[in-house]
Amino acid sequence: MDEEDVVAKWTWTATAPPPTRSDDDDNATLHFPDFPDFQPNKTPEEIIREGCFGGTYFRPLYSKRLNLTISNDYKELPASWLTRLNVDTYLTSTTYRPSINKYGVACGQSIEEWEANGWINHEFDVRGWFQWYVRFYMGRRCEDDERQVGRWRKCCGETGRWRRTLLKKYVALGVRDVFSDDDEEERDVSPVIHQTCHHWAWEVRQPTLDAFWEQQT
Repeated sequence: MDEEDVVAKWTWTATAPPPTRSDDDDNATLHFPDFPDFQPNKTPEEIIREGCFGGTYFRPLYSKRLNLTISNDYKELPASWLTRLNVDTYLTSTTYRPSINKYGVACGQSIEEWEANGWINHEFDVRGWFQWYVRFYMGRRCEDDERQVGRWRKCCGETGRWRRTLLKKYVALGVRDVFSDDDEEERDVSPVIHQTCHHWAWEVRQPTLDAFWEQQT
């Protein structure tokens, strides 16, 4: 099977409307009517522009499972997402650069490791969760949605592992203001976990941190 045949299997048509985002929501939560328990607060475009995956997410990818190399699939992204964006640096770099990431650190595993661990459903998204999120955000719906939303909930949902770990670190360090990637004085509040959550389309905001602090009293 060649790349053209494989890519043809992933052809899809948007069937769901764009998510809503309330202007007066301090958390900037995204709402998908058909998946009310999926509430990220970062759009795919924001994640890309702010810096993610060391700039390598859409690099040419050799899949052992498919026995072929996938490339140029970033071109399905809306043109507006790529305006004034250095694609070679932020999307298709073959070299992982931590400095590209919003929080300036390396984190996570490679797509190859995700594939080896069986976390990728090749019938839909050969690059894994973020590619799924891009397409879901753009209106695609597929049989893998429940699984992927479930994975997000376990990572960054209300009781998600990485979300709670990050909030607990704030409390343990006595920090009451949300970490800024520009604030050198707050670098101790785990930039790695911040970057991990960012990859999963969630970022801690002040109302969430305030509420968590209140729960500790």
